[in-house]
Amino acid sequence: MPIAHRFYAPVVLPMDPTCSVIRDGAVDVTAGGRISYCGPRADAPPHKGASLIRLTGILMPGLVNAHAHSAMTPLRGAGGDLPLMSWLNDVIWPAEARMRPADAYAGMLLGCIEMLQHGVTTSAEMYMHADSVAQAALAAGNRILLAPAYFDGPGAPWRSAMREIDDWIDTDGLRFGPGDRIELGYGPHSAYTLPAEALHATAESAAARGALVHTHVAESVEEDREQRARYGSVPRLLQETGLMDGRLLAAHAVHLSAQDIRLLADHGAGVAHCPGSNAKLASGIAPLTALRKAPVAVGLGTDGPASNDDLDLWDEMRLAMMLARVSTEDPLALTAADALMLATRGGAAALSRTDIGALSRGMWADMVHVAVDGPHFASGIDVSDEQLIANLVWAAGSRAIRDVWVAGEQVIAHGESTQADRIEAQRAVAVSASHLLATA
Repeated sequence: MPIAHRFYAPVVLPMDPTCSVIRDGAVDVTAGGRISYCGPRADAPPHKGASLIRLTGILMPGLVNAHAHSAMTPLRGAGGDLPLMSWLNDVIWPAEARMRPADAYAGMLLGCIEMLQHGVTTSAEMYMHADSVAQAALAAGNRILLAPAYFDGPGAPWRSAMREIDDWIDTDGLRFGPGDRIELGYGPHSAYTLPAEALHATAESAAARGALVHTHVAESVEEDREQRARYGSVPRLLQETGLMDGRLLAAHAVHLSAQDIRLLADHGAGVAHCPGSNAKLASGIAPLTALRKAPVAVGLGTDGPASNDDLDLWDEMRLAMMLARVSTEDPLALTAADALMLATRGGAAALSRTDIGALSRGMWADMVHVAVDGPHFASGIDVSDEQLIANLVWAAGSRAIRDVWVAGEQVIAHGESTQADRIEAQRAVAVSASHLLATA
């Protein structure tokens, strides 16, 4: 396919398995939004007819947020000093019971804009009012893996919710939208909010369609005592119900035994590590070092903007490094390059995706341009590769994001959305928040 755009950048980070650094690099993007070349500028093929885009900083893949409830932006800050179960039962679930499709759309649109401004091009979303969430993501230009959430209980019939997902996938396909922006999956909330029968039925439906199952696993000690008492652990319950046999994304995965980790590794399950949310809610520190050693495919997640309270995956990188180091008393437990890999290739692997998370031939051109003219790169970019990546991850982060493309389409230019009005989106969220958090 003919090249539509050629990008030149002083530094290109393809996020290959060795985390290599390409100096004076080039990336070619086809009219269909995929990468046809990534490598040294001197080795690039002819580019006749392609538009040239000359960048001044670092070009790298968009980040992959492996677990989020981004539509919760209207609930940001609510119940901020409560433990997980009190936060859910006393604040969040009552507010969400009042949520309307328009509220979910407003929250998701602002969440999408915020993520793109931070260089996050893909997020794994679990939420209600799924059609509104999908439409908001399309409006902002994000890529999402959407797992509509379902529970068990009065007013929450899991069977009908699951059938709606079946029908949606059967009608629109597993992926749809420009550049396959939307991928559908299943969002059984957790083992403690659903019976084993629902988990088994989910496993069958998802396997029949090749869909991802996105669920909360062992986030806090208190939440699933009954399940652990009956089955030994939540991962063993997931194995018994068949969920381990398909594409499984386990969000949080904090309280795991060595046997649990081995089960996840043996079945090829992915884990979304959410250090910020887990720390804020005092849920614990996930065994990241043991998970990576197993090895389990691990990505980083922000969780929802009401439990973090931002959607900045760069913050998660730094927290993941610090918590891994302090919990193991090993300063090399997680390096800057390791953390960057978790936020890109690792997130893609956790989602069982091979077309995002890196810059290589055939992958979607989901790309981020990082400015290098600020104090975080005061020493310049003509430094060692190790120092360059350290400055990027430890010092620069989201404040240095300048431009973002998804499937070759520019969605952030000079730090602002090209697709949606951020100020208007903030106003809409303020209106929704006043409704959702109103006291009786």
